[in-house]
Amino acid sequence: MKISTTALAIALAGISFVAQAQQITGAGSSFAAPIYGKWAEAASAPTGIKLNYQAIGSGGGINQVNNRTVDFGASDMPLKAEALAEHKLLQFPTVIGGVVLAVNIPGVEVNQLKLTAEILAEIYLGKITKWNDEKLVELNRGLTLPNLAIAPVYRADGSGTTFVFTDYLSMVDPTWKSSVGAATSVKWPVGNGAKGSDGVAATVRQVKGGIGYVESAYATLNKLTTTQMRNKAGYFVTPDAESFAAAAASADWSAAQNFAIDLNDEPGAKSWPIESATFVLLPTDAKDPAQSKAVLKLFDWSFTNGNKIATDLLYIPLPTAVQNAIRDAWTAAIKG
Repeated sequence: MKISTTALAIALAGISFVAQAQQITGAGSSFAAPIYGKWAEAASAPTGIKLNYQAIGSGGGINQVNNRTVDFGASDMPLKAEALAEHKLLQFPTVIGGVVLAVNIPGVEVNQLKLTAEILAEIYLGKITKWNDEKLVELNRGLTLPNLAIAPVYRADGSGTTFVFTDYLSMVDPTWKSSVGAATSVKWPVGNGAKGSDGVAATVRQVKGGIGYVESAYATLNKLTTTQMRNKAGYFVTPDAESFAAAAASADWSAAQNFAIDLNDEPGAKSWPIESATFVLLPTDAKDPAQSKAVLKLFDWSFTNGNKIATDLLYIPLPTAVQNAIRDAWTAAIKG
């Protein structure tokens, strides 16, 4: 869909960003924090906008934007149309990222360990408790697994990454779906909680036998030991730019109301199975429309100039057609 540059200019007009830096505030997704930080840093000089972003988890971001204590919220769990209407919010995605598994197993190196959704579910259900369990040994022939207790780590805060992970397990494991389900917060049968993706990363790194789920940028930045995963097509894939891009390329945005697409368990031999877009939630009734326009100016700059920044952090940029559809949604929703 081709965006009208005149319409977008009108939508973003009415405020000068040159004379003095304008600060905007955002809160929510830790999944998105690395890319929003880098985009804001790069965009500061050309746009005159400074971003104060707090990675408090998607649940916190949703609450804060609903209460209008920030200029925008950020969530990896897309909101339903009813919630968007009730709270007068515009929802749009910004990038796509993979959720990866990180482990701390002596003698096991990056991407040596193979996992399946069924085994992951049994680990987090407390049914598989040792790394040398026969199911893991059978799956990982040729890899020496120690007689070491598995220490599952999960997000203790309301988390979009948790939603993505539990949504995936619910898709592929009926027992998980019926007993735990998918949400930003669930009742975990076993394990220990940590606050934020950085907390999960730090805990896995410190605890022998640990396993946790994080957005891929956190695994890269913290030099964590990631794993292979078996995808929908039955192939084991490693968490890298190629597998993330393969899953993103399979996405069908055409039927996604309010851009609320689910990218988990996409088809394709090379597709990474646990993947999500991350979303911005922007008030359509902001008390100060100039703040909303500044938010859009930042993300417009990022869509135009920030693809390499995203890919350097192993995020997948949105397709150009989707970015242009988002710009049209901005023009239609943000007035004044």
